[in-house]
Amino acid sequence: MLLTVLTFLPALGALLVAVYPAQKEREILWISFWISTVTFLGSLCFFCAFDASGGFQFGLPAVSWIPSIGISFQLSLDGISVLLYLLTTFVMPLAILSADGHIKTRKNSFYALLLLLETAMLGAFAAMDLFLFYVFWELMLIPMYFIIGMWGGPRRVYATIKFFLFTMAGSLPMFLAILYVYFRYRAQFPGATSLDWASLERLDLSPEVQGLLFAAFALSFAVKVPLFPLHTWLPDAHVEAPTAGSIVLAAILLKMGGYGFLRFGLPLFPVAAHAFQPYLMALAVVGVIYGALVAMVQEDVKKLIAYSSVSHMAMVLLGIFSFDVLGVQGGIYQMLGHGLSTGALFLLVGILYDRRHTRAIDQFGGVARVMPWYAAAFLLVTLASIGLPGTSGFIGEFLILAGVFRSDPWMPEVAGTGRIAAGLAGTGVILGAWYMLRMYRHVFFGEVTREENRRLKDVTGLEFAAFAPFLAFIILLGVYPQPFLSKSEKSVEKLVRSLEAAAPADESPSGAPGEHGGHARQVTPGPLGPRLVGSPDRDEPAASGVDPGKPLVEAGRAPGAPAKALTR
Repeated sequence: MLLTVLTFLPALGALLVAVYPAQKEREILWISFWISTVTFLGSLCFFCAFDASGGFQFGLPAVSWIPSIGISFQLSLDGISVLLYLLTTFVMPLAILSADGHIKTRKNSFYALLLLLETAMLGAFAAMDLFLFYVFWELMLIPMYFIIGMWGGPRRVYATIKFFLFTMAGSLPMFLAILYVYFRYRAQFPGATSLDWASLERLDLSPEVQGLLFAAFALSFAVKVPLFPLHTWLPDAHVEAPTAGSIVLAAILLKMGGYGFLRFGLPLFPVAAHAFQPYLMALAVVGVIYGALVAMVQEDVKKLIAYSSVSHMAMVLLGIFSFDVLGVQGGIYQMLGHGLSTGALFLLVGILYDRRHTRAIDQFGGVARVMPWYAAAFLLVTLASIGLPGTSGFIGEFLILAGVFRSDPWMPEVAGTGRIAAGLAGTGVILGAWYMLRMYRHVFFGEVTREENRRLKDVTGLEFAAFAPFLAFIILLGVYPQPFLSKSEKSVEKLVRSLEAAAPADESPSGAPGEHGGHARQVTPGPLGPRLVGSPDRDEPAASGVDPGKPLVEAGRAPGAPAKALTR
């Protein structure tokens, strides 16, 4: 019950703010802030109370919503969604505070749309019914459409239409796939109608049907990530959106694509996921490098950060499709780290833009001399964005590259393709350090050459309150990741086991087949996921009774579960 109340509390607040007298602007700000803060405190209670042993928690029994077609209302959180739920409620109060400096008109409408958007995002992360998930998925589009279109920059109409067309076009195939799943479930289980996530796992789908359905879902999720070459809407949306809109878009909305793969794409269509794995990983590697290369030549700070998001989110998808516990854990953690660092970057860029009304890199220089506190905060967030050890960005990238390194996405019969993928993705990390530090040097160091920059004032108390929590959590996630990793560990292990059970017979999801005589190495639990021990090349017994001469996919399959195979 509390989860439902907490999810819809921002929407109730949106109604209050929308009808509040428009002239009472400060009261509207603080009402919106405290409603979102209460939502954060409630989600923090969920995070602390979550049982790391796994499973869905905090939900109520499904309530029949549209009984004639079997649609139910059910919200629940597992180890993956509880982290993204917490991220959403953490970011929203700070985005609301950041809006005070640049939103000058129709403030009640702006804050009401932000709160409505928060409910839509929370609902998408908690929805257990596929139709309910789609409703929240589409609902997110409406507030962001108006936020960019009404309070955006000079090219806001173009950016809004492009954002709308891309996301709507991507969502239509998923809607058609949901309809097919619904009618297929009715045909397979006569007299039963359901789109409940747990019920849909019972569906028996041929590899060909799985492939078509996965492609429909993947297109929608890839647009949201966004994955190359479906990314072109993102830079325009970021550049034209107001600061608060950019924060929410980068920190939360982009995570919907990765979450969609984790919650629906991989568990419901595991056989097809293996068939698409090499192609999606190839696109992810291209996206990592392409996003970094394009960011290197940007002259607008905000557009540079937007293209860096293309690179970082491609890295997330690379980890997810490694089908390795370390890689998937890293992908989830990278979503948290990217949400913090990129959200903070857009907030800080917005602070500078409010003072100078330009984001061109060549218009600055020596800003650290006149805004030292601002420069220090920007430096910490920049280091987090490039993955410096001790910051939130390092943990996720390290786990992703470790997981990809020990996978073989392109040629399972040949060892080393995972190392190639990890090496190529690693170049994106190196390029990221180059363009971020170059941008920082040009903006903050050197002499103050423009008179307008000499008059810049350092951060105010309200601005400091908006970005200080970002800095604190960037350091917290960098030096103490275990509380967050432990929440998602069991859920990720369950997902990876289901993918292993559906793997083609010649594929070893963990380990390098060619390196170890064509067999997978034994996996045992570790603090950050499974670790590899032993080797089939040695005549030593497996610790848990698993025959090291058998492939891991066979040893890890539940008794009596049939093997599913799909020839690529």
